[in-house]
Amino acid sequence: MCGIVGAVAQRDVAEILLEGLKRLEYRGYDSAGVAIVNNEQQLNRVRRLGKVKELADAITSDPITGGTGIAHTRWATHGEPSEINAHPHMSGDNIAIVHNGIIENYESLRETLKSRGYEFVSQTDTEVIGHLVEWELRTCDSLLEALQKTAAQLEGAYGTVAMDRRDPSRLVVARSGSPLVIGLGLGENFLASDQLALLNVTRRFMYLEEGDVAEITRHDVNIFDVNGNPVTREVLESTVEHDAGTKGKYRHFMQKEIFEQPTALISAMEGRISHDSVLVESIRTGAKDILSKVEHVQIIACGTSYNSGMAARYWFESLAGVSCDVEIASEFRYRDFVVRPNSLLLTLSQSGETADTLAALRLAKEKGYMSAMSICNVSGSSLVRESDLAFMTRAGTEIGVASTKAFTTQLAAMLILVTAIGKEQGTINKEKETEIVQALHSLPAQIEKALEFDTEIEKLATDFADKHHTLFLGRGEYYPIAMEAALKLKEISYIHAEAYAAGELKHGPLALVDADMPVVVIAPSNDLLEKLKSNVEEVRARGGLLYVFADENSGFEASEGMKIISLPHVDPIVAPIFHTVPMQLLSYHVALIKGTDVDQPRNLAKAVTVE
Repeated sequence: MCGIVGAVAQRDVAEILLEGLKRLEYRGYDSAGVAIVNNEQQLNRVRRLGKVKELADAITSDPITGGTGIAHTRWATHGEPSEINAHPHMSGDNIAIVHNGIIENYESLRETLKSRGYEFVSQTDTEVIGHLVEWELRTCDSLLEALQKTAAQLEGAYGTVAMDRRDPSRLVVARSGSPLVIGLGLGENFLASDQLALLNVTRRFMYLEEGDVAEITRHDVNIFDVNGNPVTREVLESTVEHDAGTKGKYRHFMQKEIFEQPTALISAMEGRISHDSVLVESIRTGAKDILSKVEHVQIIACGTSYNSGMAARYWFESLAGVSCDVEIASEFRYRDFVVRPNSLLLTLSQSGETADTLAALRLAKEKGYMSAMSICNVSGSSLVRESDLAFMTRAGTEIGVASTKAFTTQLAAMLILVTAIGKEQGTINKEKETEIVQALHSLPAQIEKALEFDTEIEKLATDFADKHHTLFLGRGEYYPIAMEAALKLKEISYIHAEAYAAGELKHGPLALVDADMPVVVIAPSNDLLEKLKSNVEEVRARGGLLYVFADENSGFEASEGMKIISLPHVDPIVAPIFHTVPMQLLSYHVALIKGTDVDQPRNLAKAVTVE
């Protein structure tokens, strides 16, 4: 969730570091800092609480120069947001450190270091890394060796970079549970926690693997595995667009990403479906054999990805006839679980670096799952590299903290996967396969129609200006869509929002219903429509304020206390994806009215790389 940028170059790197931090602002942070060694081997450090702009303004007022430097945006874990807790941290006058992650044994290390005479000036766990490196360097031949010995003492998650004022020709990095990527230039090299930070200076990248330690100079990159053996990591050419980190004509990244969904869905489906078939081998060569044997699917995810898994569960069971369980990663990894025969482990993540999901994957792989597949948006991510199969959503860079196009492309990917499993196992015949594929082909155009309701939903959002609580209702596969709608509203507008399966109203939530509690209903025209209408009447009878997003064929009519947003009829197979978009627009416009920071809501981060 924090951002790291580093550079070793002949030119001044301050602007490169600052630009990298700006490109990582989407990850969430509360402070920022930079440390650079100049040609006289003087180390200059600047830190500021707040936005990267505060840091940039400070450096503009008092410029710092030098070809070797590290920079960081911090999201507070240990210690309050403050300048003294901001990175980079120092050990003495020589060692500077930046770090993403959490050092779980920092307290015992801190006590040991205090006994050796080290003084701590911050509340962070990161400071122990710097002092350990300084301690080890007293008896080591190189900064690389010192970091290797330091890494062996750390428990927890870390992506960390060390710099020594006395030897500005190199940076050393270590990675365990928190991503780091090395960017390759000509006579200069870079590193970051996300390739997006470096796209203005290079397109060639190497991703560090779990346990790697590396030394980076202007001309060389030397990588060593967890056992200290030299290793080579593949050099990949990035295809991410340079302008992915700009808003273009849109006011916010979230707004841009909502409106990018038709294009993102086309990309997600390209090459995976023909005019009437799912192309199973497009998932991966040899996928046919695995999918034909799947008897159970275990989905593991967090947040928005968990909600998409909950929605897809209905498809796995109703279309493919394969049992499916969905569990929050942070719960799954801390309980005893039973692995069913021929079970496919399916992990979902936008970033592919979600700490709990990664930990659950590693644990589950030890327990004998038939195969592990990831559905992810970042091709070089840890989740993708550590899974047996990877289904990339190809949504393009998503910067807004509140996920939008990641959710809809995950659903499209899982519908393709469901169809592939059913096709291979004979539970989905050719006629049904064609129906599903044609529904998928129609989806981008249907999403375009949903986006046309933007102005109407913007007007509706004014009703929420003075509200503090909202209920979302759905039935069947629309209950998880209601869950996602509630999550979006609470994330960016700070309105307390909850989702309920509509049939559960009478079991408690009706006690909350009054004229100050908006109740948002997702109402498709399906087999549960009459049941849903009965639930709506339960709310009306208690004076509730209803907002029904209804299929035009559902028969809902506006009345006192009930507003209807009449949406076009969509093929029931893909309708849950379609009905997601009006919910995203509602949360976006309510947040605008509330005046919140839409792209970087308080207390949240884009990539949650700590437990």
